[in-house]
Amino acid sequence: MLVYANRVSLPARYYVYVALQACKRQDPENKLGYKMAIAYITHHDCQLHDMGPGHPEQPARLSAINNRMIASGLEVVMQQYDAPLAKRGQLEAVHDPDYIDRIFTSTPAQGLAWIDADTAMNRCSLDAALRAAGAVVLGVDLVMQGKAKQVFCAVRPPGHHAERRRAMGFCLFNNIAVGAYHAINHYGLERVAIVDFDVHHGNGTEDIVAGDERILFCSTFQHPFYPYTGSGSRATNVVNTPLAAGSNGTDFRQAVTSQWLPRLEQFAPELMLISAGFDAHQADDMAGLNLVDSDYAWVTRKLCEQADMSAQSRIVSSLEGGYELHALARSVEAHINAFLGDDLFERSQAVLTALDS
Repeated sequence: MLVYANRVSLPARYYVYVALQACKRQDPENKLGYKMAIAYITHHDCQLHDMGPGHPEQPARLSAINNRMIASGLEVVMQQYDAPLAKRGQLEAVHDPDYIDRIFTSTPAQGLAWIDADTAMNRCSLDAALRAAGAVVLGVDLVMQGKAKQVFCAVRPPGHHAERRRAMGFCLFNNIAVGAYHAINHYGLERVAIVDFDVHHGNGTEDIVAGDERILFCSTFQHPFYPYTGSGSRATNVVNTPLAAGSNGTDFRQAVTSQWLPRLEQFAPELMLISAGFDAHQADDMAGLNLVDSDYAWVTRKLCEQADMSAQSRIVSSLEGGYELHALARSVEAHINAFLGDDLFERSQAVLTALDS
């Protein structure tokens, strides 16, 4: 489908969308004659979290992604799910109870309550954060129960800066860590990989998982740069890969190939989780790395190859950073397209069949 849709004009792509919406209404679980392999989890509550005018972590991020999913045709080849609220016990697997209480009681009746210098809550932020963590839990359930092969969670606030006892960097709960410990505690997995290609180091994730040999954490990030961590970890289950400002896709690919991929192959994860930050894009002025859309597609394909070998193709990816809206939307599209892999031809033929019927 996507090969076809990307080569026709926007009006024709719109008619593809209309035709497949009709298919969806008839058979929501099997829209095009085969079980949908990719799930897309989001929730309107995640757009109600608003930290004020001019804040880069804004509701428009999700609007840009959702609009791109429709315009590209991806929306109709993914199973759509609403993110549930994470449960207290799921949060307590990664955060101290006192910290959780503090977040729950910080919700303001109106206006903003600032948790740190760049992280605030409005009256809708708690539900948004609970749904962001709950989305990853649901994603784990879907892949572990065979209802999807890969999952993308289009949620906010992000999570990878949230430490066990501290909110920071726009993050309240560590969504990806909540999902990892749900996989371990609920499904008994012994090896879960978390990979993080955000431009900022996933300090919160490292704080939570460092020393837990059931989890391998791999992170690329610009260094030195906020949060100024990641260069001195001694935990054997952490692979930190700092990149200098100005590094491009070639530098990134070499680092992933030499440092991530051998450790992932050795670890042989039963589940792959991705902290998918897209703020290392050259168009994103949040930082100084120079990745492009195709770099995100490439790293996603590499992670899919490892997941195919050791994890029954099971991948759950959750949005972290990415603040230039056009680059963010295109990069998410490239990321999800890479999940489709060899299904591209089958899906393109399904679209033609739907149009001819």
